Amino acid sequence: MPYKHGTYGEIGDSRVTDVTQGNVVAAYIGTAPINLVRGYAEKELVNMPVKLESMSDAQTKLGYAADWESFSLCEAFAEHFDNSLGNIGPIYVVNVLDPETHRNVDATTKALTFKNNRTEFESSDIILDTFAIADKAEGVDYSLTYNFAKGTVVVNLLKDMEEDSLECTYNTVDTAAVEMTDIIGEETEDGQYTGLHAMSLLYQYHNAILNILAAPGWSHIPEIYKAMTNTVRKLNGHWDGFVNADIPLEDAEGEKIDTIAKAMAWAEENGYDSEYSKIYWPMVKYGDRVYHLSTVGSATMLRTDLANDGVPYESPSNKAIMATAQYFGEDSASRGFDQSKANSLNEKGITTACFWTGRWALWGPHTAAYKYNGDMDARAIFDATLRMLVYITNSFQIDHGTEIDAPMTPQDRDTILNAEKQKLDTLCGIGALIGTPTVEFIETKNPVNNMMNGEFVWDICATTTPPFKSGTAHVCYTDDGFGAFFEGVE
Repeated sequence: MPYKHGTYGEIGDSRVTDVTQGNVVAAYIGTAPINLVRGYAEKELVNMPVKLESMSDAQTKLGYAADWESFSLCEAFAEHFDNSLGNIGPIYVVNVLDPETHRNVDATTKALTFKNNRTEFESSDIILDTFAIADKAEGVDYSLTYNFAKGTVVVNLLKDMEEDSLECTYNTVDTAAVEMTDIIGEETEDGQYTGLHAMSLLYQYHNAILNILAAPGWSHIPEIYKAMTNTVRKLNGHWDGFVNADIPLEDAEGEKIDTIAKAMAWAEENGYDSEYSKIYWPMVKYGDRVYHLSTVGSATMLRTDLANDGVPYESPSNKAIMATAQYFGEDSASRGFDQSKANSLNEKGITTACFWTGRWALWGPHTAAYKYNGDMDARAIFDATLRMLVYITNSFQIDHGTEIDAPMTPQDRDTILNAEKQKLDTLCGIGALIGTPTVEFIETKNPVNNMMNGEFVWDICATTTPPFKSGTAHVCYTDDGFGAFFEGVE
């Protein structure tokens, strides 16, 4: 048994007869255009969790670009802070793009033509801090700003000059140089955290416990998916969370994954089956934008949780989303599929999107471990079930963490028992749990030797509220109504 010091929570095997948090933290990892942020090098914007509360906040802290393929985190900025259903946040992001490392070797030279002492040009890969005009000084001869709405660099001359054109130079980032290993990252002996390992810094720098993790544009890589699911298990040695990940539209060999059968086969072959995750396919369009469903799922999950005071007892499935069509790739001729075909994906634990009850909605309440008529722990059937168990274990650790190293008397044991029972009863009261949940301090789970070493265990059993996954009305014809013709007739 490993040495323990602190409060801990563990999810045990389900007890079933038959198997037929205040705060909600959504986090993303990927690439952001911090090259468009002045003084980025001094602001700790690489491999550090950054809290964002609005689009202007995102633009100021990490930049924004319409090129989501190059700057994957911008998709999350748009989904959360430019949403027709209502913006939702805050979110926490870890950017792995480092302009000092991921940059093109050769500088760019460009001729600038001015009109009324002003010019602008499009660029999202420019490193603004490297912009220079020969023999001119910024702040004296010219000013330099960035227009995020238009994606343009704006140069204003502060003095009248004889020339109508000037030559500038600048360096650019090379987003293609960001690799899978940058996203996975590592923790070094000297205390450096990179990639997914930087999620460990959420707690100590923001007092935030990771609930939802996504990596749009990256989570379709099996090695990254595995690293993500490992990240949300006992983060900081304590916290559990949940992953939203995507099945790609093309496999590693460039073969299209543009049918339901192909999507199901790819998920099975690549082991996308963690109960601590939901997997999504395909993507969705909204106007001229294309979103990964993992991004849409994360925002919808966050919105649903916050509508329930942070208690994750409701699935994001069948919630309205910002979409106008399913998307299978730029050159795909597919018209998509309806709810009945979406259900075949759900049978294999894949969440999708479909048009239902007059609006586009996420469709699929299961975890990635779910297989219809398959062999799985009951807790893995529904996403809300697993997330509720995580909510209870994380809550226990938060609420009793300050009591560690204080004396533990029998009265203190009962205080914790009563506090946990009260929380469970409250969850029953709001419909998050059903039945009569129990909290026990069992003698066989607390041998004297363990208590002598200051280790105590409380057993909690709870039944999460199942979702209304299907409803069927059985209607039959009867000829009894013909008796109405003879009512009142003598």
